[in-house]
Amino acid sequence: MMSCVEKKDIKSLLLSSLKEDIGCRDVTSESFIPKEKRAIAVILAKQDCVVCGIGIAAQIFKLSDKGVRFKPLVKDGKSVKKGVLLARISGNARSILCAERVVLNFLTHLSGISTITRAYAQEVKPFKAKILDTRKTTPGLRLLEKYAVRIGGGFNHRLALDEMVMLKDNHLMLIGGIKGIKGLDKRFSTEIEVKNLREFSQAFKLKPDMIMLDNMGIKAISKAVKIRGRSRVRIEASGSVTLKKVRRIAATGVDFISIGALTHSVPSVDISLEVL
Repeated sequence: MMSCVEKKDIKSLLLSSLKEDIGCRDVTSESFIPKEKRAIAVILAKQDCVVCGIGIAAQIFKLSDKGVRFKPLVKDGKSVKKGVLLARISGNARSILCAERVVLNFLTHLSGISTITRAYAQEVKPFKAKILDTRKTTPGLRLLEKYAVRIGGGFNHRLALDEMVMLKDNHLMLIGGIKGIKGLDKRFSTEIEVKNLREFSQAFKLKPDMIMLDNMGIKAISKAVKIRGRSRVRIEASGSVTLKKVRRIAATGVDFISIGALTHSVPSVDISLEVL
């Protein structure tokens, strides 16, 4: 569920996206499509995927023209095969064409995120590890990209810097390393990034809520989990995580595995809008 503030932000994003794509007017449709011409169209999955963005598509058509009727045929989170119809649209032909590209841009991108996230989530299903996203998101699209991660079966890390204290490499460089941490601010949850077992031991003594293991090997990750024992300190593995090795990382007993590639370099899914 999105808060009222988030819904307002999403509406502004969709309106600006329409403005960006249309400019002042759609000169092609105005030149060749009669003003009162009506059309029926479908949105079609052209490859297997996990659908995300159906509600966004509906909002875009509504913002473009309240008279356009949008009938969803699947819900976000549905795993579909190539050739499945995702929605039917009917209404003014010009309005449908004006919204087409913006609708597809969101649908293909968000479905790409939910599809790859589902693949990672399935790989770690036998273990307790949860798949996390990062702040490596497209500027302006963070709310929607993190929503797509959730739809795919992943979990959100920080939405913004105000959510928790997270001491990463540059912070530690400026304060003299982990030894420079004189105490934790109990008002906030705290996570500390470490690069080896020596740093892990130093951070562990501080008893933060979470420790991030950055680009550490499987053996080192396993050792860190053993050192942690039954402590409440949670462990997050991060860095160069791929589908081929995510299961091995999860098998070590970590609590979280964060993957920037869920949002920063995911390929779009092939989805099209076709006028009937």
